[in-house]
Amino acid sequence: MSLNAGYKSPWLNEELEILQSAVAKFYEKEFQPHVERWEDQGCVDRDAWLKAGEAGILCASIKEEYGGGGGNFGHEMVIAEEQGRAGISGFGNSVHSGIVAHYIQSYGTEDQKKKWLPKMASGEIVGAIAMTEPGTGSDLQGVKTTAKKSGNQYVVNGQKTFITNGQQANLICVVAKTDPAGGAKGTSLIMVETDEVEGFRRGRNLKKMGQKAQDTSELFFDEVKVPTSNLLGTEEGKGFFQLMQQLPQERLIIAVQACVAMEMALKYTTDYVKERTAFGQRILDFQNTQFKLAECKTEATIARVFVDDCAVKLLDGKLDATTAAMAKWWTTQKENEIIDTCLQFFGGYGYMMEYPIAKLYTNARIQKIYGGTNEIMKMLVARTL
Repeated sequence: MSLNAGYKSPWLNEELEILQSAVAKFYEKEFQPHVERWEDQGCVDRDAWLKAGEAGILCASIKEEYGGGGGNFGHEMVIAEEQGRAGISGFGNSVHSGIVAHYIQSYGTEDQKKKWLPKMASGEIVGAIAMTEPGTGSDLQGVKTTAKKSGNQYVVNGQKTFITNGQQANLICVVAKTDPAGGAKGTSLIMVETDEVEGFRRGRNLKKMGQKAQDTSELFFDEVKVPTSNLLGTEEGKGFFQLMQQLPQERLIIAVQACVAMEMALKYTTDYVKERTAFGQRILDFQNTQFKLAECKTEATIARVFVDDCAVKLLDGKLDATTAAMAKWWTTQKENEIIDTCLQFFGGYGYMMEYPIAKLYTNARIQKIYGGTNEIMKMLVARTL
């Protein structure tokens, strides 16, 4: 959906348009009726993952030989966009399919790919990535969690927080220090299968301002023993490099979500101001309304065109980290500004959670924080000046 008639994303082809329609119908039938209940319970139903797997929504861009859909980032974009349009904030598929599965496909051994990816594609296992710690956010070099080798095992100790899919994930990619004195070169990614280990504990399902149906959690690792074969890849100390390699795609996913949120906010607001009256005329007929929404539409369009260009570059293997950082910070900043502007036109109703604009407002705020704060994004851009 574009607010500009005639504009079509350059990466969108006939196959993806068919997928778009199918995914929209799936979300409408299988997920939308449960959204309010999921928000009340703080997570989506576990069988939602199995239904999504059966529908081909999970691991759409993972190779078919590993159980995936054999698609590319365009497929992930369509699925993420339709989730945003359906107003489903709690289903952490972008982390599961767009991030964790790609770490395994990009860096895992053949045995690791065959072991985990088919079950991720079916929804039998849910993936999470554990980066953030209570004392360490965007500074990934500062993680304190350790994975010390002992014979043919790693012993993992540490604490993670703000972990998406934290209550339901049973395959967690843990950022840990295999060499605490090695700085970035001492960081590795350790895959923890939570059903197979002792000493792993889930903390609270954290109560958040927005994203109510997303099970964002604390995780505790107390002498958790995993086989050395659960090191992602074959060589210790590659974790930081692996994280940096995947960040352009992760940040573009956030930018995609921001574009959809802006477009939905404009749609809801435009519909509302055409119907609502004040002082004997439609809200839309006030010049202030027209000017403000014209500004919002312009900025949302610029965001969409920029993100589409980034998507084309990513599909060609040419999206650099700096451009991805630009896309992440600018689109999420505009997302928050535009939704705030739109909410104002609803008056008191905009503050009521039964109105979609209120959910968009509370869900948007985290976008400027996760995936690397916008301040970090600007630092990355500034380094190229």
